[in-house]
Amino acid sequence: MKAQATLVKEVKEEPPSTTATALQLEDEEPPGKAATALRRLFCNTPSENWNDWRWHFRNRITTIEGLSKYVHFTPQERSRLRLVSIKYPLAITPYYLSLMNPDDPADPIRRQALPASEELSMASAGMEDPLAEEEHSVVPGLVHRYPDRVLMVLTDICPMLCRHCTRKREWRRGGWVRTPAQVEAMLEYIRNHKEVRDVIISGGDPLTLSTQRLEAVLAGIRRIGHVEIIRIGTRVPVVLPQRIDDELCNMLSKYSPIWLNTHFNHPRELTPEAAGACDRLLRAGVPVNNQSVLLKGVNDSVETQLKLCQGLLKIKVRPYYLFQCDDVAGTEHFWTSVETGVGIIQGMRGFTSGLAVPTYVIDLPNGGGKIPVQPDYILESNEQELTVRNYQGKIIQYHNPGNAKQRFGQIPLVCDGSIPV
Repeated sequence: MKAQATLVKEVKEEPPSTTATALQLEDEEPPGKAATALRRLFCNTPSENWNDWRWHFRNRITTIEGLSKYVHFTPQERSRLRLVSIKYPLAITPYYLSLMNPDDPADPIRRQALPASEELSMASAGMEDPLAEEEHSVVPGLVHRYPDRVLMVLTDICPMLCRHCTRKREWRRGGWVRTPAQVEAMLEYIRNHKEVRDVIISGGDPLTLSTQRLEAVLAGIRRIGHVEIIRIGTRVPVVLPQRIDDELCNMLSKYSPIWLNTHFNHPRELTPEAAGACDRLLRAGVPVNNQSVLLKGVNDSVETQLKLCQGLLKIKVRPYYLFQCDDVAGTEHFWTSVETGVGIIQGMRGFTSGLAVPTYVIDLPNGGGKIPVQPDYILESNEQELTVRNYQGKIIQYHNPGNAKQRFGQIPLVCDGSIPV
């Protein structure tokens, strides 16, 4: 827990943000009465605290007892959830807690943040490390699975412990941050592997690090000539948007091109605070993509995904991936069938802008990598033509242009000498 203490010290030392919450969403769906009531529980919090990410981090709810001040549990429920939290701890920012309906156990915000007894009772099919990240780690914290890119895992600390987390196995190891020596070992590996052109910084959540510590890592990467782009994977715009302050954005703008991939799962997460965070990143020259996870009871319907992805475009965030939930132990209650995901994409394609349709992918177990899974629009094919189905279900014949030679014979190339060849 020494690393955790170091982080808290950094949080206290870092100067407060002067950035106010901005950008009101048009046509924003009003929250439910219960969610509004929960937000009112924090109405006496001074605005300088509510807009300060360090205040939210220091005041995270991390115990069932603390959670019981906001959400009613029966004594039996409280006992069961204590058992869950022993194996799978909890952490929720006041900001994200204020978005949920505490009276609805099926609330999609609540399902992502609150422990559930199913994390233990159904935890027989999942794996600790389904993507074999530890097996593919070339030095501690650095995963090199694909030819031209690597993944740097800098910490296991997050503002919120999402119940569907792929790295849920790390929670039991306490809070840790990679040491400068460990980071240097990662950088040395990248320097020695010229094929690496893309570095992804992840965690935990790397934006829990102080701006100064994060800049030291970015500066080290940028000194490596063959690295072209840097990506940051973070859920901070969703669960702690106050962290995206002027100091952070000014620092990120110095190390362009940086791309940020975030993780909105439900349209109710698209708040004015979240929109403002994304706007500040974009104004700093950091494009923002979204990677959702398909979760039962959260976003496993065409209607929800349409509202989410159309809402993302309104705040200038590109829907990038829709992930099939990984086979992680303790997440089984979130799993959906692959057919559910395919059906969602089929229900979106053609019915909304292509910009709003993410790529549905499965991250294969044992390090098999990502594969896109799409509806089957090609019903039959041969060398001359394809029989296809469009988004309306209409069957259409389409000739295969690549086989024009077989159908029309060799077409001679005639040149009169007026055109240089």
